[in-house]
Amino acid sequence: MNFLNRLIAFLIFLLAFIVLLGLAIMPFDALAWLQAQLGHFQTWAMSYQENNPLIFTLARGILGAIAFLVVIPLLLAELPRRKKVKAVKMRAEHGEVLVTSDSIAKRLAWHLDQLADVISVSPQVEPKGDKVHVRLDIETSPEVDVPMKTEEIMMVTRDIIEKDMGLKLGKLRVNLRHAAYPQSV
Repeated sequence: MNFLNRLIAFLIFLLAFIVLLGLAIMPFDALAWLQAQLGHFQTWAMSYQENNPLIFTLARGILGAIAFLVVIPLLLAELPRRKKVKAVKMRAEHGEVLVTSDSIAKRLAWHLDQLADVISVSPQVEPKGDKVHVRLDIETSPEVDVPMKTEEIMMVTRDIIEKDMGLKLGKLRVNLRHAAYPQSV
């Protein structure tokens, strides 16, 4: 759909460019040519209506259907949509709280980045109902003990989500990537 929209927009802008350039260079000649073309089209349409009234009426119906079934959906596709904010609902004592996935991700990134041997953290948080599914892409130093560091990361993540934020942790996936060893001189 995106390619089709871009193609149609490109063709419309190209046509507008040619028309405006023609009007700027030779305005009276361009208008006379346009008036002649419209006259030819009107003459052709009137003669076609007299010779084949049924086909002419069907063609008008088809053009109307194309306008409704093709052009209107394309126009509606171009209207901006309201982005749905991904958030987790939490029941509080006096109401309801929405915690956005972006704020959860920022908090996880900050806390996990404080851990020893962690170089960078990139969390993806996906709220599903009342649970939070978390995927962590973590870069560590090359000498790290993988099972121990993975367990530490999972424990800290669980503590932040469940104890500190009061949310339910769903699936937790940790993708651990080691940084390159330093070049020896």
